[in-house]
Amino acid sequence: MNLVFPALPSSGELRRALAEWAQSDGVTWAFIGKALLAAFGALWLAYRLELPQPSTVLVSVFIVMQPQSGQVLAKSFYRIVGTLIGLVAMVAMIALFGQEPVLFLLCVAIWVGLCTAGAARYRDFRAYACLLAGYTVAMIGIPAAPHPEAAFMQALWRVLEISLGILCSGLVSALILPQSSGAALRHALDRRFAEFAGLASAGLDGSLKIARFEDASARFAAEAVGLESLRDATRFEDPQMRLRSGRLARLNSEFMQMTTRFHALQRLLERLRTQHAASVLEHLMPCLLPIGELLAPWQQHLLDDAAATLLARQLDEGRQALLPRIRDGRARLLASAPSEAEQLDYDTAAELLFRFTEELHNYAQTHAALAAHKHAREQWHERFTPRANALAAAVAGLRCTLMVVCGATLWIATDWPSGPTFTLTAVMVCALASTSPNPQRLARQLALGTLIGATLGFCLTFRVLPLLDGFPLLCCVLAPIYALGAWLLARPQWNGCGVGLLMWFSWTSLPANLTRYDAALVINEYLAQLLAMGLAILATALILPPNRPWLWQRLETQLRLRVADAISAPLKGLSASFESSTRDLLTQAYGLAAGRPDVQRRLLGWMFLVQEIGHAIIELRREQAALPAERCYAPNMPWRRAIRTLGRALIRLFIQPSAANRQRALGAVEHAIHSTRHTAEPRPAHFDSSPLRRVLSYLHFIRTSLLDPQSPLPSYET
Repeated sequence: MNLVFPALPSSGELRRALAEWAQSDGVTWAFIGKALLAAFGALWLAYRLELPQPSTVLVSVFIVMQPQSGQVLAKSFYRIVGTLIGLVAMVAMIALFGQEPVLFLLCVAIWVGLCTAGAARYRDFRAYACLLAGYTVAMIGIPAAPHPEAAFMQALWRVLEISLGILCSGLVSALILPQSSGAALRHALDRRFAEFAGLASAGLDGSLKIARFEDASARFAAEAVGLESLRDATRFEDPQMRLRSGRLARLNSEFMQMTTRFHALQRLLERLRTQHAASVLEHLMPCLLPIGELLAPWQQHLLDDAAATLLARQLDEGRQALLPRIRDGRARLLASAPSEAEQLDYDTAAELLFRFTEELHNYAQTHAALAAHKHAREQWHERFTPRANALAAAVAGLRCTLMVVCGATLWIATDWPSGPTFTLTAVMVCALASTSPNPQRLARQLALGTLIGATLGFCLTFRVLPLLDGFPLLCCVLAPIYALGAWLLARPQWNGCGVGLLMWFSWTSLPANLTRYDAALVINEYLAQLLAMGLAILATALILPPNRPWLWQRLETQLRLRVADAISAPLKGLSASFESSTRDLLTQAYGLAAGRPDVQRRLLGWMFLVQEIGHAIIELRREQAALPAERCYAPNMPWRRAIRTLGRALIRLFIQPSAANRQRALGAVEHAIHSTRHTAEPRPAHFDSSPLRRVLSYLHFIRTSLLDPQSPLPSYET
């Protein structure tokens, strides 16, 4: 019997498999290894320096530790800032109310609530500074309240301990298998454009499915918000990326404008296909297909700097060839005696296509400019403008304030020795949960992680630690627990369990320089932590939880009101503000409505409608701001007055959607189109030479958007 053994993999196959592993599971294991190295290095230094609470050092390590070094540095900076602000506030409170525990705890409750509201407002690394400013007061002030004379020294020790943890995390992250935030940002930009190129190519040739279009739109909105945070992190890590920060911000802004223009074009083409406008589509296809064919190969290639230069050249040539095709198609359409609606459909689609090609070219030029250390395109003053719901932030702050009040009341009423731990844990869980779209789920995960840590910690403290002798054996015992916590921390779906295990295990079970083996104390401390987490779970479930209709409905209202801002806000910087705020609002509401695809689809429909109409309004305002000083463009002309009437009708519609307000807006846009068409203009009727031709296109697009049967507006018809 002949045995056949499988062939051994070649060296090339082994290298490819190793590279794939390094990009997937290898990243997780590298993070676990670095977390252990940073933790044990910081712990050894804490013991050698005889710091009073080595647990604070370890907690700082695990809180700051991130897969990418730029994120570690950014988080470390904001942690120090938040800690210093919290320490100053804590010392001031103890100095003022050290002899009045009720007033002191009331001030702590108000301060923590305000900081938590700030964290819910910002939702980035600044949110982390707000969190630290809040629970630093609780973490140091509450245990120090019975002994106010020692508060200042405790504050100094906490600064040293936190700084030591941050220093160890930063050094390990930057020196050992560093994962650059700049490289992650570049990869995300390249991957995003490749996906968009495939999407745009399919949309222009008519093969794009609606489901793919909607999924990609929601993903692009979330990535625009995430890339802005990643750009902030790279400034702490890489001076080369800091030199390019303006271009990176511009690149994100231009991508948002480009995708909005494509959304508008794609939605208009989809309406034409639904209405079987064969004549218009027949004359448009010779214009659409060359741009789609130009983009198609780029979905297979990463857009590095050299490739971006090539793409910019191709787009410049394509843009120059596009204008004659548009004019030729328009002449052939006019020869077939089209209706007024068909002529407007063609002109509007052609203008959107030309603008889309122009914005693609701008994006490619900015991407190519990243190759130079200095470039004129670095001068970019428009900012990413996030939007948060003020009521949601206030509710998060109020929830945290109530938790402090409840915990302090129980502590004072029962004189429970572990009352400070109970109050502190309740504060920290509520503060951490306030930054999550599903605070109840995060609070449950924190409780589960703490329960695992309590079980392991009790066994370790009373069965294992008394048998150990020396720091190496302690590291061997702690390594499996911390490796489990770091592994959970690296998994987004189990991140809360990792935080609960690492933080509360370190606080309660990590041996100090002078270790006390007191079973009653350990049990009391873990019971206080778990009871506080149970109370936090109840609070997040009962006190206006954010993942409920009340909040996503308010975010939907805020999203609609962006149209009113597009009409009435100052024009300077409006485009970037409009693009970023609509995406930020959608991303928040979309995440809060997880598990409700009907709600998510409705939110996406509103974003499409708001972006289409808002973008057209901004273009209209820019067009009017740049009009020549001629009689036909004067502010008192009928077409200018009709556009102002249209603006008021649109504000009324998006503040209070209804069938009557929709009809009023349609009537206003019809009147504006009629007035514009019947205004004489001494220029050729082409969109590159005629302002009124461009105004007509924007007005017609607003009309088609209001009539779109796929938008949320028809649902208000009765």
